[in-house]
Amino acid sequence: MAERAYVAILRHGAYHQRKGVPSARQPWPLTDEGRAQARAGADLLAAMIAERGLRLSPVIHASHQLRAWQTAQEVAVRLGELGHATEAVEETPALAERGLGSAANLTVAEIEAALRDDPRHDAPPPGWKSDSDYRLPLEGAESLMMAGRRVADHLAATARPGWLTVHVGHGASFRHACHHLGILDRAEIARLSMFHARPSLICHDADGRWSHLAGAWKIREPGGDPKD
Repeated sequence: MAERAYVAILRHGAYHQRKGVPSARQPWPLTDEGRAQARAGADLLAAMIAERGLRLSPVIHASHQLRAWQTAQEVAVRLGELGHATEAVEETPALAERGLGSAANLTVAEIEAALRDDPRHDAPPPGWKSDSDYRLPLEGAESLMMAGRRVADHLAATARPGWLTVHVGHGASFRHACHHLGILDRAEIARLSMFHARPSLICHDADGRWSHLAGAWKIREPGGDPKD
């Protein structure tokens, strides 16, 4: 029987997020708290490696967003201090959060005003920001499900039997990716979130199935504003 392929997914640490703006492609760096979260996440990851006797891939994957890249760098440094050397942090657009296209980094109010003033488009539905299937009718925009499919394809393509591959990205696209991989059902996507920089360990078995092995999901508060 072929070996399992192990994958660790980490949401980036806390960062200087601008209020009122969907957080997908904001270019701001980690806060001091976010850097500490990344180092603590590396400690948890090292414990998972030791407990399960995992073999760490030398490349850590990260999205192009600064907060994800910085989190990956902090994780790599801390893992090295703990005896788990890595060779590189490799950036990829495949791990990005949902793209809002031409509305990137506008506030929610500005996005809704733009659609209201454009005779070609209807107003977005209430709660559109967290609607898994809604895609802004703007050039380059994705739905959350589309972003999740992109991330799921990347996780599957980079998984290596017998190795642990680490990916640093964004909570919403990771959750939707887990749905596409059969780890989360539809209802769980909205009910769950991810803690900053805490690893979740998933694996791909020889029979083609994905499963969640370790790392707690964060339970979202009812009515809370969803973030990446």
